[in-house]
Amino acid sequence: MSACPRCGEPAAQGQEYCLACGARLTNPSSVGRGIGSRWWHRALLAAGIAILGAITAVAATGGTDSPASLTTAMGGFVTVSRPETLPSPTDEGQGSVADWPSGTDGWTVVLASYPQTSGRKAPDTRAKQARAKGLPQVGVLDSSSYASLHPGFWVVFSGVYGSEAEATSALEPARKASKTAVVRHVVA
Repeated sequence: MSACPRCGEPAAQGQEYCLACGARLTNPSSVGRGIGSRWWHRALLAAGIAILGAITAVAATGGTDSPASLTTAMGGFVTVSRPETLPSPTDEGQGSVADWPSGTDGWTVVLASYPQTSGRKAPDTRAKQARAKGLPQVGVLDSSSYASLHPGFWVVFSGVYGSEAEATSALEPARKASKTAVVRHVVA
């Protein structure tokens, strides 16, 4: 037990301030932050460990002088040549609407879908309009005949492609004819 140097009030061991006058008690051992507490030894030890860890990390990364090559992917679409196994949609003439090749799995650009309960006149008209705008292999298919499509719709499509990338590369021109055009996989 000690006393406050200002008012003489008794203070307990480890008390930092006087309870009577609020003066800071000057005994550094009671606070635990003086030179005798050796906090700076712990800080110096932590800094040494951090430096040793940094040196180990640099040594573990190889330390080669040659710069690593960096490959950057740029945007754009891939065009894949059409495999011989994918036939063109059947087409009877310049003004007609094509059908999806029988038994063929592939990718296409779907321009629009119409409920079959509304009849086939609207999808045929939409297909002829898309064909007039220059889209390739425009046709109409019955979605109920294909496992990958929701049944009960007439689907106006453009193109039969062997890969999703090839169909995606045809999407931009198709969106000029139909803003809602999307790429779909057609599984027979």
